[in-house]
Amino acid sequence: MSSAAAETTEKSAEAFRTISEVSLELDVPQHVLRFWESRFQQVRPIKRAGGRRYYRPEDVALLRGIRALLYVDGMTIKGVQKVLRDKGLRYVSEIGRGEASLHGKPNRQPREKFHRQLRAVDFTEEPPPAKIPETQKKLHVVSDPIRASSESASEETPHHQTLSAEARTRLETLLSELLQLKTRLTTARAA
Repeated sequence: MSSAAAETTEKSAEAFRTISEVSLELDVPQHVLRFWESRFQQVRPIKRAGGRRYYRPEDVALLRGIRALLYVDGMTIKGVQKVLRDKGLRYVSEIGRGEASLHGKPNRQPREKFHRQLRAVDFTEEPPPAKIPETQKKLHVVSDPIRASSESASEETPHHQTLSAEARTRLETLLSELLQLKTRLTTARAA
C-alpha cells in the first residue's frame, strides 16, 4: 500500500485530504481533479502556500458525486453543470455519498452491479452470423488514399481494390460479433 493510501485510511472522516489522497480515493488522476476545478465553480479546495490543495470532506463528497454523474451515469460536463445549477450542490454531494441518484433510487455500488451483470453474460457461446445488407457488402480498400482523394470524381477508373472473399468473410464475422456485443452491452446497461 502506498504511503498516501495508508494516510487516507488512518485519517479521521473530518480530516482534510491532499489532492493525491483524493485522487487515489476516487480513482481519478490529479490533473482531472484540477480540470474539474476549472469547470465546476462549486469545487473550491483550500489552497495553501505553494498552491497545495486541501479538500474538505464536503469537497470530496461533491467530487465523488461529479465522478458518479460523469463516469457512471455517462453525463457530459455541461450536463453535470446543469444538475448542479438545477438541483444544487447538496444533491450532487448526496450522490457522492450514495444517498441519492439521478434516477431517484440510492446509487449504491454501481460498479459492482455492472460487474455482476457482466459476469452473467455468457461470452463463450458462439453467436449466430449476422445478416449483412447488400449495401454494406460492397466494401473496398483504397490502394493509394492520397492519390485517390486528389483525383477528380469524374475520372472513370478509380484506384482501389476489392476485398478477397476470405477478407470479406472475416470482416463480416467481426461485424456480426461487434453487433452482438453492442446488443449485450445495451441489455446490461438497461438492467
